[in-house]
Amino acid sequence: MPDLIAQGRRPQDRWRRTLPDDGSPTTIGRTSQPWAVTWDERISRQHATITWNGNQLEVRKVAEARNAIFYQGKQCDQFTCSVGDHFVIGQTTFTLLDQQLNFSQVDQPAIAEQTFSAHMLRQNKFKDADRRIETLSKLPELIASATNDQELCGRIVNLLLEGVPQANFVAILKLKSANEPEPPLVERTTKFDQEQTAPDKTVTRQMRDNPKDIELSSALEVLHWDCRALSGHYFSPSVGLVRAAAQSSESVLHVWNRSMNDNPNFTQSENVDWAFCTPVVSDACPGWVIYVAGDFPSSTVFGSLRPGADALQDDLKFTELTATTLGALRQVRILQRRQDSLRNFFAPVVLDALAGKDPETVLRPRETDVSVLFCDLRGFSKQSEQASNQLLELLHRVSGALGVMTHHILAGGGVVGDFHGDAAMGFWGWPIHDDRTIEKTCLTALEVIREFARAGAEADHPLANFRAGLGIASGPAVAGSIGTADQVKVTVFGPVVNLASRLEGMTKQLQASVLVDETTAAWLRENANTDSLRVRRVARVLPYGMSTPLTVSELLPPEGADCILSNDHLKFYEQALDHFIAGDWNSAFRLLHLVPAEDQVKDFLTFIIAQNRRVAPPNWNGVIELPSK
Repeated sequence: MPDLIAQGRRPQDRWRRTLPDDGSPTTIGRTSQPWAVTWDERISRQHATITWNGNQLEVRKVAEARNAIFYQGKQCDQFTCSVGDHFVIGQTTFTLLDQQLNFSQVDQPAIAEQTFSAHMLRQNKFKDADRRIETLSKLPELIASATNDQELCGRIVNLLLEGVPQANFVAILKLKSANEPEPPLVERTTKFDQEQTAPDKTVTRQMRDNPKDIELSSALEVLHWDCRALSGHYFSPSVGLVRAAAQSSESVLHVWNRSMNDNPNFTQSENVDWAFCTPVVSDACPGWVIYVAGDFPSSTVFGSLRPGADALQDDLKFTELTATTLGALRQVRILQRRQDSLRNFFAPVVLDALAGKDPETVLRPRETDVSVLFCDLRGFSKQSEQASNQLLELLHRVSGALGVMTHHILAGGGVVGDFHGDAAMGFWGWPIHDDRTIEKTCLTALEVIREFARAGAEADHPLANFRAGLGIASGPAVAGSIGTADQVKVTVFGPVVNLASRLEGMTKQLQASVLVDETTAAWLRENANTDSLRVRRVARVLPYGMSTPLTVSELLPPEGADCILSNDHLKFYEQALDHFIAGDWNSAFRLLHLVPAEDQVKDFLTFIIAQNRRVAPPNWNGVIELPSK
């Protein structure tokens, strides 16, 4: 298939794209990925559509495009062009070429061959260091901003064409079958050229006894290539050179003498004097090599003589540094992607703690003070009955509701410890100690309540009929990687977890949205700002199956739109609770009527008092025994 080459005013403003072979239209514009021409402000965001019809390229200007398209010196809104033609938009020339790669199967000997280690190249100083370093400084940004490997390789090829002035051709290749068994090796010595005949200029390299270049060429994938020539050529990279570089894991240079060869197909093209191949030695670029070929300036060539390897050492060093930087930065990019993929399994606070540290040390279970939040979905049973014929839709809604819980747990700096059916558990205080653990847990709980309340205010919202009940408990626990030899997970273990679950279950009986234990409530009363968090004692209860009573409190938002209860209302309720515990149920009943009727929590005490005709039962100890749920 032909390629379309875009070339701006600067050498780096360039790309080569293969046209789609299915006849589908493609848009060229400043933001039309992957055919974007980002460097030219005279090109509109979407400027032209192009379609390859099998023989010619059909070009049509988009109606909204500002500037004209010029073809054969004329302004055209619609035209067809053939291979070898070009058109211009703004300051960018678009050329249609049919240049193909054919890997050479002819193993022609080079008059000079040398293998360069990375250490050897780095010992040599650049002759034009400022220009080379300026070009290399662009590499990190090029790699970071590339959205895929195709775009990345295109940018690297452009950089090498800019940084290696003698290069006519650059390709990034990938060896697809690196695990093939290698045939026997023999040793061969090669003299470089007529100026390098001294013994110390002779090197030894490993060569294959029976090269299988055809198999190797079929195992090569062309990731991207480009050339300076804007004319139709068939380019034939040397398979033997790629083999030598891949085998040695070092840069290998071949220099040919064109006049001494009758067959010009042994290398890239008939006007190429040299080529070198540099492997990208990195786990992030398995099998990648950079192939660069070009010719020497005519002023340096005398008859059959060709310059030696010294003339190309700067270019080799530049390419080796490019390959090293490419491998290192791509490795970082892959690690970042892996880390991003782990965000579904580890909370951000855990990933932050893991950064640069031994995972086994960070995740090892240890005892610490935590705050545990249990969040249960209300209305699920009723919804499942009503949606028995739409279970998949119900699953999406329940997943959305659990997503609300997990989102706020993670956003609040917590760790999602587990899921229990339609409930989620999060905890704070691990892996990094935080003096504001309780505050963060409580703020997260209120955010969950607010989001469900907002959803409930919209009749057509997917979560409109769901509510949440939350329980919070604080205290010592074991947190970390907990499990068996077969399976582990990051979670928290201990009585405080069970207590938080109990409190969440009691929200139904006490008709509260968020219940907290005594440790949490005591910290809030002493440290919390009432402009963000408030708490009131609800009752002293003995949950079913427990032997020790506890005082449960309700977590409330500050006065305002989210809560109708004022601070005075909370005082009236707690005074009523004190009278209730003391057995003065008449006074308790009277004080409860000073709390707004909309407060459902007060109904719990009011119902008990009314059911007993405002008289405490004999042997009353102030504790309400809760039945099983």
